[in-house]
Amino acid sequence: MTDTRGINTRPRLRTWDSLLLWFSIALVVGLAWAYLIRLADSMVAMDMGSMPVMRAWSPIDYVLMFIMWAAMMVGMMVPTAFRSVTIYSRIANQAKNAGSPVAATYWFILGYILVWTGFSLLATLLQGILAALGILSPMMVSTSAYFGAGLLIAAGVYQLTPWKDTCLQHCQSPAMFLAGRFSPRISGGIKLGIHHGAYCLGCCWLVMTLLFVGGVMNLLWIAAITGFVFLEKLIPMRFGVTRIGAILMITAGVGYLVLA
Repeated sequence: MTDTRGINTRPRLRTWDSLLLWFSIALVVGLAWAYLIRLADSMVAMDMGSMPVMRAWSPIDYVLMFIMWAAMMVGMMVPTAFRSVTIYSRIANQAKNAGSPVAATYWFILGYILVWTGFSLLATLLQGILAALGILSPMMVSTSAYFGAGLLIAAGVYQLTPWKDTCLQHCQSPAMFLAGRFSPRISGGIKLGIHHGAYCLGCCWLVMTLLFVGGVMNLLWIAAITGFVFLEKLIPMRFGVTRIGAILMITAGVGYLVLA
């Protein structure tokens, strides 16, 4: 393991390195959002009777939905990892024999994205099951008050668990974790990205299932969840963003049942 005792995570990348890194990230995220916007527009214009949720899914339906979920997770989750990416790039910049700090950071981001790609696969399979059961509408919104309420309440309760706190604390303060496990190798960067992504997944996976409540392709709902996750990772835990979110989710879930 690389000796990181002398690594300072504070020094910044050179200006051009920093511009290249963040331009690349912005480009990828922007393309993901552009794809989602185009897909949402096409769904509105499409004859809903031909949507795959109205019939048994074919293999190509699963592939297309997986691509949708994968693009969505890139657009939603990569921006929320900006703090970790910044810290990792500074560690790479200071580590001996690290090569290009920008290239090293790309491998870290790739590992992070691989975790959410795995989540996208599971979400696609779950959506296929829900579609087969008739629980999702053609616009990919829950048609069952019990299912929607259950997701909201479950997500709210999870916000109050020690598992959530542990994962969120890691996402908010990853410096020691990243510095202690940094490796200049490509495989090391990918592995560390996967490890960090696993914490992020543990923090946000139930919140992501709320897409089935507000609409998988509801762009405002997608943006709202992204904003909430971003604030959770950015604002210190003592301000209670997670607890406030839990109260809102549980209250919404109960209200969902009462009004059903």
